[in-house]
Amino acid sequence: MTRTARIQVPATSANLGPGYDCAGLALQLVDELEAELLESPGLVIEIDGEGADSISRDDTHLVVRSMARGFAEGGQQISGLRLLCRNRIPHGRGLGSSSAAIVGGLVLARELMDDGQAILDDARLVSLATELEGHPDNVAPAVLGGLTVAWTQPSDPVSVGRAIRIQPNVRIQPVVAIPDSPLATQRARELLPAAVPHGDAAANAARAALLVPAMTSHLELLLEATRDLLHQDYRRFAYPQSYALVTQLRNEGIPAMISGAGPTVVALGVSDSALDGTAVQTAVSRALATITANAPQEFRVQPVAISQHGVKVL
Repeated sequence: MTRTARIQVPATSANLGPGYDCAGLALQLVDELEAELLESPGLVIEIDGEGADSISRDDTHLVVRSMARGFAEGGQQISGLRLLCRNRIPHGRGLGSSSAAIVGGLVLARELMDDGQAILDDARLVSLATELEGHPDNVAPAVLGGLTVAWTQPSDPVSVGRAIRIQPNVRIQPVVAIPDSPLATQRARELLPAAVPHGDAAANAARAALLVPAMTSHLELLLEATRDLLHQDYRRFAYPQSYALVTQLRNEGIPAMISGAGPTVVALGVSDSALDGTAVQTAVSRALATITANAPQEFRVQPVAISQHGVKVL
């Protein structure tokens, strides 16, 4: 049995506009996790970076719980553990920090337990991570990288997460605007209605289908393909500045959307075009200067490239 393992797991942006709970994109903003199995019982957790002042350092830690679930899958247990987390993914901002912790914990378990590669292949990782997270849209790109489409397959006793990886066009240049205040995913989900108009559902389904060609071979369709009618409008009062930013950017012809449950905004530039990553970053900063002029909210604006691979063993 291997005694130590070190991995990197990427941030993710889910939904991409209309792909609610199914579309996801891996981003080159990574958490680094290092685990060591100890001979004697005990748990030592060190945290550096995001959440260092607020995350628990006991067996309720999400990485530890996910590791335990992974070991249980192989009928094994953790005796003693030292865990080091170097967190760069902001928490509660819609960039998949919980999915990164879940996937990271499962992959650490795969690396550290006997026959881990056979017990936890990528398909099983997506399934278990979906079970722990509750939905597959963020965990899928965290495992597989690139652009993913995920779904759940009814099973007994829980739904099984499935996903397929799609190679996104290398010309796409994401820019993120990350607010300084978080939004709980559960709170964002509570704002959604139990039913939506049939016309909106049909239009949203068409655009969700359009996402695949738009993100791969038909970049000219990105603006239309990222239009959402299912969730962003209903949540606009939870992230008014972010919603205003998405609206203004889209009015300027820039594909922009709320990342996951929010409140981070993702805007897509296309290299070798008038709206490349640099131009989009300038447009985001210019829009925010007006939107936040009389608001306490602050945003960090930065380019974040697509990660072509998911969780990576170092």
